Amino acid sequence: MILNLSKIKTEALLLFCKDLISSYKDKDEKLFDLNEDIDTYINEISNDMYKQMQNCTFPNEHYMNNRNHYRIKAVLEAYNFINKELTKELEKNKIFNPAMLYFSLLAVWFKELDKERRSKEYIYFTIYPYANVYDKLLVNMKNQEFKSLNIAMIELAEKVVYKLDKVSFR
Repeated sequence: MILNLSKIKTEALLLFCKDLISSYKDKDEKLFDLNEDIDTYINEISNDMYKQMQNCTFPNEHYMNNRNHYRIKAVLEAYNFINKELTKELEKNKIFNPAMLYFSLLAVWFKELDKERRSKEYIYFTIYPYANVYDKLLVNMKNQEFKSLNIAMIELAEKVVYKLDKVSFR
């Protein structure tokens, strides 16, 4: 049985990001005083990304019900690796921005590392204009504290994704 590790890691990353979005999607919690436009912008992007992630991944029940299948087992191993690495890094900081974190994880994987550029099932993530979001949440951001947090999320995403890229699940 041959597994495409890149596809396994991509699916795990999308599954993790989908879970991350669903954990904050319908909450009205606000840590920063952001104007309504930025808040709406983040929610719209998150909703669009979430829909695409649902198209590219199975429902969570499928992963749990089939966790002994060799392919699903590998996806869950990669998912747990991402979760463990992020948890380890986030223990140092109490505040994090889940929207910028998931977005940065995807940007590093699909744009910086150029993963799955030829894959039809992930085409949305490979052609997404990540720079537009970075401009809105970094370059044009007036709230310096929020901007600093977003930069920290980018650095965290880079660290975790580079580790994910190097790890082998054998």
